[in-house]
Amino acid sequence: MRPIADLAADMGLDPSVLEPYGHDKAKIPLDAFPDADEKAKLIVVTAITPTPAGEGKSTTAVGLTQGLAKIGKKPVLTIRQPALGPVFGHKGGGTGGGKSTVQPAVDINLHFTGDFHAIESAHNLLAAMVDNAVYRNAIEDFDASGVTWRRVTDAEDRALRTIMTGAGGKLNGPVREAGFDINAASEIMAICALASSYEDLRERIGDIVVGWKKDGTTPVTAREIKGIGSIMALLRDAIKPNLAQTAEGQPTIVHMGPFGNIAHGCSSIIADKLAVNCGEYVVTEAGFGADLGFEKFMDIKVRQGGPKPSAAVVVATIRGLKWHGGVALKDMATADPDAVRRGAENLKNALRIVGLYGLPAVVAINRFPTDSPEEIAVVKEVAMAAGAIGVEEAKGFAEGGLGMTELAEAVVKAADQSSDVKLLYEDDDDYFDKVENMAKSLYLAGDVKWGPMTKTTARRFAANGWNFPVCIAKTHLSISADPKLKGAPEGHTLPIRELRILAGARQIVTLAGDIITLPGLPSKPNAWDIDLNDDGEITGILST
Repeated sequence: MRPIADLAADMGLDPSVLEPYGHDKAKIPLDAFPDADEKAKLIVVTAITPTPAGEGKSTTAVGLTQGLAKIGKKPVLTIRQPALGPVFGHKGGGTGGGKSTVQPAVDINLHFTGDFHAIESAHNLLAAMVDNAVYRNAIEDFDASGVTWRRVTDAEDRALRTIMTGAGGKLNGPVREAGFDINAASEIMAICALASSYEDLRERIGDIVVGWKKDGTTPVTAREIKGIGSIMALLRDAIKPNLAQTAEGQPTIVHMGPFGNIAHGCSSIIADKLAVNCGEYVVTEAGFGADLGFEKFMDIKVRQGGPKPSAAVVVATIRGLKWHGGVALKDMATADPDAVRRGAENLKNALRIVGLYGLPAVVAINRFPTDSPEEIAVVKEVAMAAGAIGVEEAKGFAEGGLGMTELAEAVVKAADQSSDVKLLYEDDDDYFDKVENMAKSLYLAGDVKWGPMTKTTARRFAANGWNFPVCIAKTHLSISADPKLKGAPEGHTLPIRELRILAGARQIVTLAGDIITLPGLPSKPNAWDIDLNDDGEITGILST
């Protein structure tokens, strides 16, 4: 790996301002950022709807960064930090794969620079202070029945989804039903990913709604609970972006990690703002498919101040398209151009979604050894007919940057085109109109089914002036809310089950269908394979 000071110098930063964490990673203080003129072109990497076959979006984003360097450009990569839950669970690490990884991969996938721990600590400190305020009767008309602030954990522990707190006597506080979410779903995680400064962070933390008074209409905020200063102290370093590098030495900013299906799924605004002033092209990744991470990248992140992208890359695999075309996992190695064509309806929909936001798109076919020339030809034909600027094979896993130069050339061409960036809805649109619009234009739904009390909750939010963007929390395995519906199903019903206000993150989380905000461990978790060998090296983490 290159010395971290050299990476900073490449970005035009004074290496002496870095806050090193060992020899291969460092934090960048906010006051060390260069003057903002957003000179780089931002490329957002998204994908078709994810499948069990895997699409390799992170690998493609890393490889594209390496490929841009190979063709003489000055790229910077910005990606999310992986959450520990998936690392030890089923999904694995989030640092790419093969010859297109971010390093030090093991550190990034585990404790890294402690950001997740700081956010979890801050979140749970607020939870303790809320319960203490209730126990002390510190806020008039606010009791245990009105508390909505849940706790978070970084473990995929299904036993904590719903719990009872306060058992064991009066000294332990009132008994009430509570629960945990995964820490990547914490509102504080979302806030840190969206805040633009320490001042903005403080204001947003204060706006967090932790519960409701007895009248059911008056919110209680973290500002009333007090202790904002303590939370700021815990988050002092977490808001500083982290500098690392690709396997081929390109600067990489790894910062924040909200989930893509139950949160807004993007790395931080601060990271992007830094990167666009430190390179010619910035590659960033949005979680899961175009209907989730990309939509939230635009309607939440860009809307709240993130730099506007110049182009999008839609990652597809032959295996994934076969899955959407009805092929079982055990049959993926058998060439089936007809199944690819059927499944390509999902790719066409992803391109259509990117087009709704006014961006030119390039399709990256993440290559696997079993892909046949006939299958690749089908994808190229369908993608170009659907409006893609270009379609190129991505061979970063096997070849690193050398296998990504054609994709890099296509992306440069697309980013150099004029674009008319637009968002799906206006800020002051009615909440119900926003959801109906998203359901029909993004998910191809026929209608929306509102669950008990959801409309009442939405009106209560509106009465408090919370006319925020919508963060749909739904399955990532389908453009619908039903994971069994593959391809691009039309006319289905989008079921709205619950609404949650994230006033600090300035969004309304809308749970569609049976979405779980604290995953459980699978039958064969990755935790079985991770180990520490006799040489003190950590082994078994996927993507390292």
